Amino acid sequence: MQPVRKLVIVGGGTAGWMVAAAAARFLTDGQRTITLVESDAIGTVGVGEATIPPIRSFNQMLGIDEGEFVRATGATMKLGIEFVGWGVAGDRYLHPFGDLGYDFEGVAFHQFWLKHRGQPDIGALDDYWLSAAAIRAGRFAPPAPDPRSPLSTLAYAYHFDATLYARFLRERAEAGGVTRVEGRIGEVDTDDYGNVGMLTLEDGRTVEGDFFIDCSGFRSLLLGKALGVGYRDWSRWLPCDRAMAVPSRVADPLPPMTRATALGAGWQWRIPLQHRTGNGLVYSSAHMGDEDAERTLLSGLEEPAEGEPRKLSFTAGVRERQWEKNVVALGLAAGFVEPLESTSIHLIQTAINKLFWLFPAREISQVERDEFNMLMTDAYEYVRDFIILHYKATTRTDTDFWRDARAMDVPDSLARKIALFREKGRVRRFDHDLFAVPSWVAVMLGQHIEPEGYDPLADSMEDDRVLEAMRRMRTGYAKAAQQFPRHEEYLARLTGGVSAR
Repeated sequence: MQPVRKLVIVGGGTAGWMVAAAAARFLTDGQRTITLVESDAIGTVGVGEATIPPIRSFNQMLGIDEGEFVRATGATMKLGIEFVGWGVAGDRYLHPFGDLGYDFEGVAFHQFWLKHRGQPDIGALDDYWLSAAAIRAGRFAPPAPDPRSPLSTLAYAYHFDATLYARFLRERAEAGGVTRVEGRIGEVDTDDYGNVGMLTLEDGRTVEGDFFIDCSGFRSLLLGKALGVGYRDWSRWLPCDRAMAVPSRVADPLPPMTRATALGAGWQWRIPLQHRTGNGLVYSSAHMGDEDAERTLLSGLEEPAEGEPRKLSFTAGVRERQWEKNVVALGLAAGFVEPLESTSIHLIQTAINKLFWLFPAREISQVERDEFNMLMTDAYEYVRDFIILHYKATTRTDTDFWRDARAMDVPDSLARKIALFREKGRVRRFDHDLFAVPSWVAVMLGQHIEPEGYDPLADSMEDDRVLEAMRRMRTGYAKAAQQFPRHEEYLARLTGGVSAR
């Protein structure tokens, strides 16, 4: 195969324009053309999008100014996720971003909390996250670079309008040399070796390429349809197969968090943007009909709806391979895990990073293709297990949906992780596991997986010393958060009072 001189991206939307903007910055050498083919007649799934902290590194990699980005996309800041009704109907807990307390002599902080939680004034686990204190106060500040500052323990992400983000990236990509071709694809031509060589549009125009990136959404036009790569169905663990989304008016005040509320046959998201609020219901069609879903969604809005609900159908899972021949799939074309932990864009970002690391200089290497497929399969499976945990770790028995969730068998990788945590609160992380120990701890304890003991290494420090440090930590975080500006004030300063409203 010749060097990749013609890179073709099929589909726009968030995935297509993310990879196009990144390719314009890192894969242009004066001899390679980058073409993106999309049709305005084909809608995208664009909704209010919640993200996790690594999105900041992607924007920084592209040289994006944060204030410009926030203005252009209607973005707000996100310090974590509030889960309502997951462990027990009506209860709530936070999955905050950033550090959980401070580790003592190499022992994870939560082990000391487990040991001492029966003591007076120890408080809840999330009292030891500065991000959680800021969420409760409705305030925001960015992390401090000085590791001695409590603010260094913060981490944040964004909520933004996915359609506006794609438009924002499109401008950067086209300015960087990407050519956009408007049109619907009618045929995909492959050569004698099974590689895609040319796209024929419905109007007869053709687009030739050496390497193709499939961002065609659930259709998976190249990887799934043209190359026939199969799909691993995960619906036995993740039974939700429908989503319904609707915007509503701006939230007041703007909470620096996403909310996920468990309902009778699924869950509802709430994502605050500067110019509106994104809402959606993810549900199982085996447990709830579409009419009931629409009524449930609309009745759960905290602000008046602006528009009619849009329905999506999906099957949780992932392609057996995400790089086949000369085609790599990104985003929905590669797989789908429901956005309970805001991982959709991160999986696109991960694929871009891995692809660029392994991008073929000349011929495509089977070794590098296998490495990409292994890394991306792992990435999806780590996210899958974390999402399944939210369903499995429930005490709810009020509906068939939750009874089924409690009774289901889970992947061995997750079963081992739960069993290990039940013993002494230990968390085993794998090499490329997206979620750090505090994230697993937040969800497991938040959903009432109670360890029978704690790590004996927590006995290595004097109790009085630990308790005093915990007291200072807890009160210090609460006081520090009160000094932050209100979320709305911070956004106004960052954007100069100009937003996407």
